[in-house]
Amino acid sequence: MRLREAAAATRLAAAPRVPYHLPVAREAASARFRSMHALSRATALSLLLLAGLCAAPARAQDRCAGKLGTSRTLAVDASGGLHVGTKHFPDTLALEDGEVVLTFDDGPFPATTPKVLKALADECVKATFFVIGRNAAAHPALLKRELAEGHTVGHHSMTHPMTLADIPYDKAVADIEQGLRADEKAAYGTVAARPRVPFFRFPGFGSSPELLAYLDRRGIAVFGADLWASDWDKQTPEHQLALVMERLDHARKGIILFHDTRAQTVAMLPAFLQKLKEGGYRVVHVAPATAVAAAPAQP
Repeated sequence: MRLREAAAATRLAAAPRVPYHLPVAREAASARFRSMHALSRATALSLLLLAGLCAAPARAQDRCAGKLGTSRTLAVDASGGLHVGTKHFPDTLALEDGEVVLTFDDGPFPATTPKVLKALADECVKATFFVIGRNAAAHPALLKRELAEGHTVGHHSMTHPMTLADIPYDKAVADIEQGLRADEKAAYGTVAARPRVPFFRFPGFGSSPELLAYLDRRGIAVFGADLWASDWDKQTPEHQLALVMERLDHARKGIILFHDTRAQTVAMLPAFLQKLKEGGYRVVHVAPATAVAAAPAQP
């Protein structure tokens, strides 16, 4: 009897003891599991976001596959004064055969500028818009859209007088400066001492030696043109297309002038971009040298 009791006592002593804090241990384990699960979900979301960001340039490239596109960006240094466009000056931009720079004057204008932007976006093309200050002030959202879509926004005076050379020098300078300030305020919300994009085109190409010297001192490049579509004249989109392509095929390269305020230009533009592609022409985007130097590298 004593032996049986001793054996039972031995078995009881050897049996594993259930700790009194088991519910606490279970809760701690459950908390660790929930924490690991949340971490896994956060990691997964981070990886998905990173994959999306990495895929964005690829998606942009896919979207532009087969389009006319923009072949390169040309950095323009305006710090010492620059006058380009052989219609008005001896020199033009350093373009190769078959390279063109697309420019649009007089906007932004709600009835037509958005259609121009869509046509350019459809072919992944970047252009330069020389805007009138009073139009920029009236339609800042369009100006911001031009910038957001990667275009360059230059300046075209405040009121577009015909021409600045035909009015007193001090009034001409005031119109230029008011336009610069209006464009800066509409596009960026603040006015810099020197325009962020130091590109200017004279309305009606009406410059004077005194006004050119003034812009040189301000470090602002003056853009003329190498050819144009004469879209200030009323004509059908078909006639305008034939005219500008005839001129381009003769010149083979250059700065081309259009007006984004003209309905006939809007109607012609998709066909013109297609003609550029078919003819093997390449679009060059111009930007200030400082902006190009600060831009992040493209993959």
